[in-house]
Amino acid sequence: MDKVLLGALEAGGTKMVCATGYADGTVAERISIPTTTPDSTMEQVAAWFEDKGVAAVGIGAFGPTAVNSADERFGHILETPKTAWRYFDMLGSVQGRLGVPCGYDTDVNVACLGEVTFGCARGLTDVVYLTIGTGVGAGVLSNGNLVHGNMHPEAGHIMLVRDAHETLPAGESGCPFHASCLEGLIAGPGIAKRWDGKSAGEMAGDAEAMDLLAGYLGQALATFILCYAPQKIIIGGGVADHTPIVGLARAKCAEQLNGYLVTPEMADLDTYIVNNSLEGRQGIMGCLELARRALEA
Repeated sequence: MDKVLLGALEAGGTKMVCATGYADGTVAERISIPTTTPDSTMEQVAAWFEDKGVAAVGIGAFGPTAVNSADERFGHILETPKTAWRYFDMLGSVQGRLGVPCGYDTDVNVACLGEVTFGCARGLTDVVYLTIGTGVGAGVLSNGNLVHGNMHPEAGHIMLVRDAHETLPAGESGCPFHASCLEGLIAGPGIAKRWDGKSAGEMAGDAEAMDLLAGYLGQALATFILCYAPQKIIIGGGVADHTPIVGLARAKCAEQLNGYLVTPEMADLDTYIVNNSLEGRQGIMGCLELARRALEA
């Protein structure tokens, strides 16, 4: 299996990252294709893979998407704000063109899988992977299995208590669906709306801004700990990568929990709540693991 060439497709709302590699996580080639219309984008994706000779492909797709193999919509994008992609058969498009086994899951679930298989969560059975960028997504591993349920976790949209110093008007956030969800208050659009179009990186030196964002993240982390009881929480995405909020949120999380949980993990938050460990490759590496599993199924 280690010598078998596998394919990986990290299908994002902004770009599609295509790669080839091996079961040990080694990436051989990769390319980024802008996400435009389904037909144009997937034509380019399939064309790139066609002459590579991959034995299987792992796909991590933006959501919401159907990840339950018993669902008749399995592999389809669902009610995404990207209207052109609604109900598009992502899995069928790749499988039909390439004719090889394909594994399919969400982009954040495969990032979680990448960290569990190759990164800082190796050997763990219960992990939350959180990405904070243009949106907020969560991949959850519970008892060794990626969580799907009736769809998949949308933990980026949990509701938060607004900070008393919040400057966004009541009823407004960066999320078109919720005024006070984690994504609306902490992801890129909410940051830009609050601070005159600036990015998270541009606000990184503003102590008050970082305190506000870290407070929201700390609330969410406490909720995830209480609901999922993970052995580790890993945080990636542009907002986390380019600001100090992960470190600041550890203290905020501890304040929220107020000593209620007494575990070895809670005694060492620096190694419990961490930034991602695979230099942005966790999604692609998780897709390679999905491809390996699809080939062996």
